[in-house]
Amino acid sequence: MEKVEQFGRWVGRWFTVLVVIWAAFNYVLPQTSAWVIPNTSYLLGIILFGMGLTLRGADFARIVKRPVPVILGTVAHYVIMPLLAWILCQVFQLKGATAAGVILVGSCPSGTSSSVMAYLAGGDVALDVSIETLSTLLAPIALPGLLLFYAGQYVAIPTQSLFLSTVKIVLVPIILGVVIHTLFKKTVDRVTRALPLVSQVAILLIIGAVISANHAELFTAATAMVIPVVMIHNLSGYGLGFLFSKLIRLKDPQRKAITFEVGMQDSSLGATLAMKYFTPAAAIPSTIFSIWHNISGSILSSYWRGRSEKKATVAEPVPAGR
Repeated sequence: MEKVEQFGRWVGRWFTVLVVIWAAFNYVLPQTSAWVIPNTSYLLGIILFGMGLTLRGADFARIVKRPVPVILGTVAHYVIMPLLAWILCQVFQLKGATAAGVILVGSCPSGTSSSVMAYLAGGDVALDVSIETLSTLLAPIALPGLLLFYAGQYVAIPTQSLFLSTVKIVLVPIILGVVIHTLFKKTVDRVTRALPLVSQVAILLIIGAVISANHAELFTAATAMVIPVVMIHNLSGYGLGFLFSKLIRLKDPQRKAITFEVGMQDSSLGATLAMKYFTPAAAIPSTIFSIWHNISGSILSSYWRGRSEKKATVAEPVPAGR
């Protein structure tokens, strides 16, 4: 298990690079991941089951004990990102499945890698995990409702099917993971050391499936506009999340956590639902978002970590006699 954990840390360190390489590989050889296309919902279920296995009573107790920043962070996520997505669709005049895909990824809960970025940046990881948990639990209601409100003008929204699928794909695996962790804590605690690697492999497989399904249309004129839209969407989410956290007067670690929680999306969920209920083209924004937010999140966390280390060096007292 120790070797698996070490390999998982190595994959985590180079995950952004691996995502780009794997996406390029599947673009050149799309048949590689063709078998994954009908199984993306199962892979997402594995990711969220793993999330449930890592949750403890203390994680839910934090939401109860300190509800205000958790609730405000969750509300900010579900207000800022869908609204930004809709505005960008208007500005860039996106239509049909492409617009629906942008709004879909904007309506997803917080990204699973946000807690890693918050940790690397010196942010409040406990707050990050709490917002991630609450936003994910609310996804079956929030996601179909937001899609109907913002994307109904572009495509027909199967709200009831989306609700049931999100419950099945998101809530059931998480609840099952929490129950198993509660019943078999000692055994599960040993297994969870391998969960980051399992989740990373599952995310790579989902990305490969979406690239495989869309390789012919990925870089056409119709979809080329999606790349700047996704980049602006993510970066604007960071900026507005940070400004919101300053507005409500949170401390620096909490501001970092909310910045990542607002700006990073569960793009794997977006890609899975797009493939299931819309067209493969609707999954392209989620796939690009998955690649880009790992790059931007790594850059931002490195910048913040560097600033923190610089401040610590400046603040360090000079020994007497020097």
